[in-house]
Amino acid sequence: MSMHDYLGRVRAFEGVLELAPEEGGPFPEIAWGDHFFYYAPDGQTPQQGQPFATFVTKDYPDDALSELDRAGRWRLNIHVGRHRFVSLTGEEPRLSRDVSGTGTASGSVWDFAATDTVIPHPVYRAQGWIAVVTPSRDSLAVIVSLLEQAHADAKRRWHRIK
Repeated sequence: MSMHDYLGRVRAFEGVLELAPEEGGPFPEIAWGDHFFYYAPDGQTPQQGQPFATFVTKDYPDDALSELDRAGRWRLNIHVGRHRFVSLTGEEPRLSRDVSGTGTASGSVWDFAATDTVIPHPVYRAQGWIAVVTPSRDSLAVIVSLLEQAHADAKRRWHRIK
């Protein structure tokens, strides 16, 4: 499956606001080509909180472990929260990586460049984010389930704040 197939799934969720920075727009160049999804049925970018899912297409200066600058690679990031993070990874999200970026306090080693594998987000794991580099059709059911839950959580937070 392509990134566009996965994007279409998220775009179909009720109340979704997508920010897709591109050249000439108000967003910094580093974000061009990426996609950020919020629950925002009023069409306004939430002033509090983060998106519930992001699609990134390139390495960022502080986030290059997934090797997204290699051809054909992209990464889906999903906010799953602490409990779902633990069930998916077997680790607490707040465990810190060593300086090489590959080990955790529990001794686990993550290959942040592995494709089609649910992994802790290389930068935002402490906030309960997971990542999947270039997911395939084989991952569709799991990823859609994670996205649906992230969307439902974002919806609940939005209504609590309003």
